[in-house]
Amino acid sequence: MAITLAVGYAVIIFLTIKNWNAIEEWTIPEYWKPFTFATILIPARNEAADISSCINSILEQNFPPNQFEIIVIDDHSEDGTVSIIENFPSKNITVLKLADFPEMKGKHYKKAAIELGIKNAKGNLIITTDADCIAPPNWLALMVSLFEKKKAKFIAAPVNFHNEKNTFERFQSLDYIGMMGVTGAGIHSKKLSLCNGANLAYSKESFLAIGGFEGINQIASGDDMLLLEKFQQIFPEDIYFLKNKEATISTHAQSTLNSFVNQRLRWAAKTSHYKNRTTVFVQTWVGAFSLGIFISLLLIPFLGVFALRLFVYALCFKAIVDYFYLKKMSNFFDRPDLMRHFLSAQFWHLFYIVRVGIGSFFSKNTIWKGRKI
Repeated sequence: MAITLAVGYAVIIFLTIKNWNAIEEWTIPEYWKPFTFATILIPARNEAADISSCINSILEQNFPPNQFEIIVIDDHSEDGTVSIIENFPSKNITVLKLADFPEMKGKHYKKAAIELGIKNAKGNLIITTDADCIAPPNWLALMVSLFEKKKAKFIAAPVNFHNEKNTFERFQSLDYIGMMGVTGAGIHSKKLSLCNGANLAYSKESFLAIGGFEGINQIASGDDMLLLEKFQQIFPEDIYFLKNKEATISTHAQSTLNSFVNQRLRWAAKTSHYKNRTTVFVQTWVGAFSLGIFISLLLIPFLGVFALRLFVYALCFKAIVDYFYLKKMSNFFDRPDLMRHFLSAQFWHLFYIVRVGIGSFFSKNTIWKGRKI
């Protein structure tokens, strides 16, 4: 069983690398001039500390300022988020407050925010990000150029962490870089439904054509991956991953173990709603392999040297496979420094996969933005 799980894990990583390599690295075409008007949606709840940096990074884009607007949808903030947005001098920023729209009551908050933003959007291209994110200067031009040239219906792009303060946060960065490779490879191969709502784009017309969040509105999260599944069912040939490190949205890693576990439990909670069984199969296989390594560690007092050897062999095998994959991905995103924390990251990765995997079966509630979900 251990050998089967290990070989299967290696095959998953091999196919991920193969499909990642096959993705065209997108660059802004020479002499390209945008004709699309874009609407950037930013759902925000209690983001007074970060919202200014987020908006400024978008206003400073290498993109015509008269061809995009920013709509911030306030999700019942209890701090100064709204007043900060309203005091921005730029004229192409609108703030909408969910509290002012009673018809949105009863819908899950982030989906309600995005839906409200889309209803009020002037642009046909909808781009979503989060209020604690920073956009690089060419982000918008890369998104719009891919949308126009490929006639894309849905675009997923990279998200990663920055300004890490300790080893735990650097582990999250390394882990997430690996997840970006799986995301891109999965979309390119049309086998997986992975993406991150902090860096997505889709046409308003297509969003309405698939029925928006209808059918998934009752689920707390899923404004990204479950939405992608809906797009894949209707527009399977028109979905792209924007492979370019200059399109990477940056955000903060979770500062505490408790907030990190809560975040991952919230993500795991939507697994039972996936219709893409390949996504579930891959996640289950990775979880089973990690759980097997952990169980072999627990069996050492009972099985002695046999269990110890099994633990060491399996962990070393995983580490070797992960090393070549993460080295490739960290080099692509210009973060080779993260590989200095590779060994400690192996133990963090093993712990959280097992903790969240088991916890997702028993934990029905998680905390997000001060709310129990």
